[in-house]
Amino acid sequence: MDSSSIEAIKNQERLIEKEIAEKIPFVSDFIPIQELKNDYQPDDDIYQSKIKNLERDYKYIRRTRPDGNCFFRAFGFAYFESLLSCDNKDDQANKDELDNFITLMQESKQQLIELGLPSVTIEDFYETSLETLLSIKNKEIETPEQLLERFCEQTTSDYIVVYFRLITSGYLQKNSDKFSNFIVGTSSIVDFCKTEVEPMYRESDHIHVVAITSALQVKTRIIYMDRCSSADGSVNAHDFPDQEHPTKCRIHLLYRPGHYDVLYPR
Repeated sequence: MDSSSIEAIKNQERLIEKEIAEKIPFVSDFIPIQELKNDYQPDDDIYQSKIKNLERDYKYIRRTRPDGNCFFRAFGFAYFESLLSCDNKDDQANKDELDNFITLMQESKQQLIELGLPSVTIEDFYETSLETLLSIKNKEIETPEQLLERFCEQTTSDYIVVYFRLITSGYLQKNSDKFSNFIVGTSSIVDFCKTEVEPMYRESDHIHVVAITSALQVKTRIIYMDRCSSADGSVNAHDFPDQEHPTKCRIHLLYRPGHYDVLYPR
């Protein structure tokens, strides 16, 4: 097969992926966790067993669009949703968390400029992200449904994803000594950030997860569901950014090879 034929196949694959992605919202409504069973063959004992175990701890899932941005979109929506005020004992804690995050976001812009990103390049992404947070603080966004509407609007949703990518890039660059040994195939952490972190539609790996959860200090539990078999059909859970000091995880995500969705504990 010549190079032109290979490229034609790749272009067709990209077109199919684009068509599939566009039929799925950026973030879905609540979906009962049991519906995950429909993603696999009924006789696929490994996955059906894992989903059965997953049902014990989780009630709902929100799907995210499989466009390469699913981690940042799932993480962003889940975190913003966790900051919505609720009339219970955690309400003040959420308000404090929101205020701290707004301060962090305001400081992040100058930090990114100091790393060499032009102000004009990041301004719109920063302003959209901050405006969404302030809308939560000012009770213009009060419910998950209102937040979902924002996250399903492409400009807002994509701009928040971009800014989270920039925060991730900034953290990796500021902590290059810590992460440089984990970078393969690029000459520097800066090159890695320019090619694998900052661009849209680039899939996220372990290093992205560590960086964003560390930068924002958002305790995140990721449930890994893959084909690796276990005797009891259980799934693996990992907490970020620091497993040595266990605290209640603020958000929960489901990872299946190449994709992240949002999980909701029972």
